[in-house]
Amino acid sequence: MDKGTPMKNESSKKSVRERVITEEERIRENDTGRKAVRKAIYTFPVILFGCLIYSFGMNLFLRPLHLYSGGMMGFAQLIQEFLERSGVDFDGFNISGVIYYLMNVPAIIVAIRTMRRRFIVKTIFAVTSITVLLSIIPIPQSPVLDDRITNAIIAGLICGTGIGIILWGGACDGGMNIIGMLLIAKKRKGSVGNIGLIANVVLYSVMLFVFDPATVIYSLIYSVFNSIAVDKIHTQNIASQVMVITKLKDTKDMQVDVMGKLNRGMTEIDASGLFTGENVKIFIIFVSKYEVNKLRRIIKFHDEDAFMVETPVTRIDGNFDKKIA
Repeated sequence: MDKGTPMKNESSKKSVRERVITEEERIRENDTGRKAVRKAIYTFPVILFGCLIYSFGMNLFLRPLHLYSGGMMGFAQLIQEFLERSGVDFDGFNISGVIYYLMNVPAIIVAIRTMRRRFIVKTIFAVTSITVLLSIIPIPQSPVLDDRITNAIIAGLICGTGIGIILWGGACDGGMNIIGMLLIAKKRKGSVGNIGLIANVVLYSVMLFVFDPATVIYSLIYSVFNSIAVDKIHTQNIASQVMVITKLKDTKDMQVDVMGKLNRGMTEIDASGLFTGENVKIFIIFVSKYEVNKLRRIIKFHDEDAFMVETPVTRIDGNFDKKIA
């Protein structure tokens, strides 16, 4: 065995590592520049669209049924209900959005310490938009559909889609979702929808002592479908394994781009095609579904003939960074 080979390989790996670090530093510098600001601004219409969908589902499908959302919005609805039962007259004004906004202030203050500034700004925008939209979108006197369970399912799907779009846009609708994202960022496990669902089970258990069982059951049905829709739309929360097979002799530039721009590790395997006998390199990369298209563009830029296979992953144990925002 050539004694110089290990040193040569170590030098080669160190070179790639240094280039990756340099690329990450360059990206961090650009991340605070004007280009990053413009890019962030472009996501605000997307977030507003998600807020509109969520508020539409709440006021047109859920509220006419006198059902209750989960998390902080559910508590906001309960507070309004108790105030109205106590004789406070809001003259038909939906005050739950304002209560929801006030309840989110402490959660946002906690998030400021651990989440990125852009995420906080977008989240404040989302919570404010939801508050305004819930206050101005009229609530019908009777349900849109005759069947109560159908209304609950549709409300869950519509509201969950809206929340998913907000999360996809790099923001949060507030409440338990902020807490869920903080827990995921710390433990690198779970999903926003599942964490919200667990909290809702606790909330609805308490509601059993306040309302009739039918109201709680239909509210729980809404919550389940809301959770499903959130996790389907929030692609940052879905992990994927991507296998890349390339015939490139020198893949250093590709490696630097993937690891530097996506901040994801790569596993390299030397192999050969059994039919052609050609030497190939296989890379295995774990990313979020949200990052798959970006990864595909990077790979195809370096090798248009690269063979790529994406496989959904249900669970990852280990040091996998869930970039949920």
